[in-house]
Amino acid sequence: MSAMTNLLVKDDTVTTRVEFTLFPVTDTPKPMWRASVANVPVMGQPRLTADVQPTKTGYMATCKLEVPVMETLGASGTSAGYVAPPKVAHVVTAIFTMFADGRSTTQDRANSLAMITGLLQGASSTTATGTLDQASAGNAFVGSTAPITSLFTSLLVPN
Repeated sequence: MSAMTNLLVKDDTVTTRVEFTLFPVTDTPKPMWRASVANVPVMGQPRLTADVQPTKTGYMATCKLEVPVMETLGASGTSAGYVAPPKVAHVVTAIFTMFADGRSTTQDRANSLAMITGLLQGASSTTATGTLDQASAGNAFVGSTAPITSLFTSLLVPN
């Protein structure tokens, strides 16, 4: 199994990209990480879960990222000085699920992961890898020990 560690991930902010640290919260019943951004309530922190479940023909590996968007204060409060606490306006959820036949190999799953990653990164008629260069990273997925990559290639749930 892959040990739960902090995970660093950057957003897609246009001006200055923000790097979030997702900290391990629990591994029961499934692994969960959460950011700890200063002055943002727990309900407003980005969170990640990972899971592998058996199916009739193999396995289903799923990674779910939830990114809450907080409301912004439009006024400085009431005449008595009361300011309502921040609330979550909405949550953007991204889920990736891989269905792997029981006969699939780590290499089979790594190939699929590399291809879908390229598509998610913007593969087009002019670039096979999208916005990030994977061409120089042969076996980067199959040889990775990163927790979420291992979830999909080796079917190892972080703990």
